[in-house]
Amino acid sequence: MKPLGFEDLARLAVVQFYETAFRKATGISLRLIPPDCDPLRDIRPRGNDFCEQISSTTAGCQACQDAEQRAQRGAAATQTTRQVYCYAGMTVLAAPVIVAGRHVATLLAGQILRREPTERDFQMVVKMVEKDLSTDWVRKARKAYFETPVLSAERFEAAIQLLDVFAQYLADVASRQAIASAETDPKPVATAKEFVRAHVDEAITLDQVVRHVNVSRFYFCKLFKKATGLTLTEYVARVRIEKAKELLSDPNSRISEVVFASGFGSIPRFNTVFKQHVGMPPTEYRATLRGAPAGLPVRG
Repeated sequence: MKPLGFEDLARLAVVQFYETAFRKATGISLRLIPPDCDPLRDIRPRGNDFCEQISSTTAGCQACQDAEQRAQRGAAATQTTRQVYCYAGMTVLAAPVIVAGRHVATLLAGQILRREPTERDFQMVVKMVEKDLSTDWVRKARKAYFETPVLSAERFEAAIQLLDVFAQYLADVASRQAIASAETDPKPVATAKEFVRAHVDEAITLDQVVRHVNVSRFYFCKLFKKATGLTLTEYVARVRIEKAKELLSDPNSRISEVVFASGFGSIPRFNTVFKQHVGMPPTEYRATLRGAPAGLPVRG
C-alpha cells in the first residue's frame, strides 16, 4: 500500500473526531490543513467568532492569514510545533505531521489569548483594522473578543502536548499504512514484505530478497515501487522504524537494545534515520509516548 498523503489523512474519521474533541476540551479551534500553503485559500481554524468578525474586513483578513501562514511555514521549515502571535495579540499554533521526513499536513490551532483582554486592547485592535466601522460591527466584535479563550501557561502547555501527540499519531498511521500488506499486492511484493518483517533485525540486501521471491532484479524493483511507492531500501527503513517505535513504547527497554532489535547497526545511524523519518530523536519520541513535556520544541 502506498503512503498516505494529505487527502487520505483528511478523510480519516478520527481527524474530525479529534478536531471536535480538542475544541470541547480546550476551547481552541483546530483544523488539519495541507502542507503547501496557498495564499488565496482560507486556511483559518474555524470556530473563533472574533477572528471571523475581523476577517470580514480586508485588512483584518490579510493580517490573520499572514500570521497563520508564518506559523505553518515555520512548522514546515523546522519540523517542530510553532507558535506565532498575530496583530490582535492572539497565539496561533501549527504542529507539522511528518512522515519519513516529509511534511504531509499541519494541525493549525488558534486563536488563543494568553492573558485577560482589556477594553484598551480591544480599541487598539479595532483601530488597526479599518476606519468607519459600523456600531453593530463593533458591538459584535467586542462581544466575541472578550469571549475568546484565555489560557494559563499550564493549560497552554497542555494544549501544545495534545497537538503534538495527535500529530505524531497521524504520522504513525501514515507510516504503518506504507508498510502494511494489501490483498492487491502482487505475490512477489507480498512475499518480499513477509521476508523483511521476518528478518528485520538482520542485514537485508536486495539480492537476498530477489532470490527469495524468485524473480529478476529489474522486474522486482519495478513491481515493488509500483505497488508500494517505495524502493526496497526505503521499505526496510520504514519497517525498522516502526519496529523501533514499538520497542520504545516499553519504558524498560534501553536504546541500545532497541537499535539492534530493529536492525540498525549502530546508535548514531539509528538516531539519524529515526529523526529523518519521525521528525524527532528517539528519546523525544519516547517522551511524547509518556506525555512528558520535556524536550518539546516550541518557538515563537
